[in-house]
Parts: sequence; C-alpha cells; structure tokens
Amino acid sequence: MTGLSFEILKTQGPKNPGQARTGSLLTAHGAFDTPAFMPVGTAATVKAMTPKAVAETGAGCILANTYHLMLRPGPERIERLGGLHKFMNWQGPILTDSGGYQVWSLADLRKMDENGVEFRSHLDGTVHHLSPERAIEIQHLLGADITMVLDECTSLEAGKDEVARSMLLSMRWAERCKQAFQERDGYGLFGIVQGGLHKDLRAQSAEALKNIGFDGYAIGGLSVGEGQEEMFRILDGVTHLLPQDRPRYLMGVGKPADLVGGVKRGIDMFDCVLPTRSGRTDQAFTRRGQLNMRNARHKDDPRPLDDACNCPACTGHSRAYLHHLVMAKEILGAMLLTWHNLHYYQDLMADMRHAINEGVFDAFEAAFHADQDAGDIEEIS
Repeated sequence: MTGLSFEILKTQGPKNPGQARTGSLLTAHGAFDTPAFMPVGTAATVKAMTPKAVAETGAGCILANTYHLMLRPGPERIERLGGLHKFMNWQGPILTDSGGYQVWSLADLRKMDENGVEFRSHLDGTVHHLSPERAIEIQHLLGADITMVLDECTSLEAGKDEVARSMLLSMRWAERCKQAFQERDGYGLFGIVQGGLHKDLRAQSAEALKNIGFDGYAIGGLSVGEGQEEMFRILDGVTHLLPQDRPRYLMGVGKPADLVGGVKRGIDMFDCVLPTRSGRTDQAFTRRGQLNMRNARHKDDPRPLDDACNCPACTGHSRAYLHHLVMAKEILGAMLLTWHNLHYYQDLMADMRHAINEGVFDAFEAAFHADQDAGDIEEIS
C-alpha cells in the first residue's frame, strides 16, 4: 500500500457525487469507518478523557494540533520519545492539523508572508516560524497518519479580493507541502479547499488541489460564524468537485445537525471541540437536544441523560447526580459529561453509517430532526 487506502462501501440512493456514503480508511495504525467523527486532542490529550475511554466511545481516529505541540513539548522531543502514538498511548490513527487555524485565530500574534507564518507564542512570547516545509516536518516527527497542508483561513469580514489572495497563497503552500511530504505506506497528506463563501473561489481551489494530487481533501474556512445555511450552500457547491475515490474532511464541524447535514452532502470526516468543551461547561447532547445540567429542573430527576445511551454517565448515574456534580464543581462531572457527549457523537455516526448501508438515510434524517425538534421531556414520569 502506498499512502492511504480508502474504500467506498455504500452510497445512499442513486450514484451522485454529493450523496451520503460509507467507507473505510486504512492507515499505518489501523482502519476506521466513515463517516467518522474525530475527537480533538489538541495537546496530545482529549480533555477529561483517558485514551482507553476515548476508544470505548467508539472513536477510530483522533486529532492533535501541530501549532500547540510545536510550542509544548516540542516535536523533536516527542519524536525522541517514540512518536505521538506512544507518547499519548493512543494506538489508533491520528490526524494532525497543520497550525493553519491558528494563523486565523491568533492573528494578533503572527506575521505572515509568502514563506510562511511567524508566531509569537501565546505561552511565553517566544518567536517561532512555521513554513509549509516546517509544518510537514513537524507532523512527520509526530508520526501523524494523516498530515494536513499549511493554509490560511480568512475572516468573514474579508472582501473577495482578500479571500482570493489568501486562497491562492494557500494553494502555493499546498504545492510546497506536497513536495516536502515523505510518501510512505499507511501515511497520507490532505489538501484543504479554501475560498471563503465564494463558490467560484472554492471551485478554483478544488481544481488547484486536484492538479497537485492528495490522499484526501478537506474543506476549511467554515464553521467560523457563517451559519449553517451558508455552510451547507458552500458544501453543495464544493463536494461534488472533489475526487470521488478520496476521503472528504469538513474541518472544525460541528453540532449534531451539522454532522447530519454534512454526511448528507457526502462528507466522510469531521472534527470539533464542541462535545468535549461542552462536557466541561455542563452541557450534554442527547437524542432530544442539548441539556444544561446546571438547570434546577434536573436536581430531583432520577432519569439518565439519554435512555438510549449506554455510556457510563447514562448507565450509572442520574440527572440529579450529574446536576449535583456540576453545581459542586466536581471534576467527575466534567469527565462523565465529556464521556457521554463523545459517546453520543460516535453513536450518531454509527447510526448514520447503518442508515446509509441499509438505504434509509432519508428516513433517519427525518427522525433525527423530529427528535431534536421535540426537545427534552421536562416532566418526570
């Protein structure tokens, strides 16, 4: 095997490049089923979770971040200690974000030119330079199964001329990343489609990436405040332009309804901090919508968060107990809610894979929205 091996198993409905589909992506550290949600382990840890617990939720691949690991503890140190998989004791595939998102989110701490990005560390103010070649080198040192090209994400306020300039810069960086990447069995490089909310720029970006050639194709620069309708509009205009035999990755997305809408439009991979961050801020995702566990209505409720969930929070603890934990600011509350949220997300992905394989995704989508719209039942039965 050279690079990654991606097999499409089933496509929903008639053959259509924008249709929901299931597949399997084989890497050096094993295969995982798609559509897949990747928990975010930014600093070589999925917050409030052990690696074993993350695996028990059903996650097949996780994400770590080049920028943060570059600053602390450093990629050379991780490489000396046996690579990222050994360092964090995660045996499955790892995708590493290149640091491109921080180019956008930490704009006040960086300078950028054709050669790359100069960061001032948010930790201690030290200066670091991240070029396309260095981004690839860092991810190689980490031992990432899936490496991402370095790119720039523009803000929603940027005009079309600025978005076009940025997209073309990202495409030049993508070509340099491809040249710097060391091809080997089980390891792959993904390009990233940019172009803001402009379909013509997105199409131009997709064409440029296809001409370079990548193991997979990501769609970046979304979920930055544009709203779900705009995000879906861009996906409708982009997904069918990407190679049908390669995985498609929607970066930084999102809420459960975003995942369903993304899968419907042919997306294979997702990541987002939402389930873990929400778990640490007393929020729980369920089949009947989102719950705020600080709400007083839970304090006498003996029911589980979600009676269809078999995670440790739902099988071992009541809403009343979880409410007590979050009000008392006990660490266990954040742990249990994070575990539940990640378990719910993995259940959602598994349910979608099953629905696609059975040819009933449309019915699944309708039932999903009906349950979400019905909301949680407040009365204790």
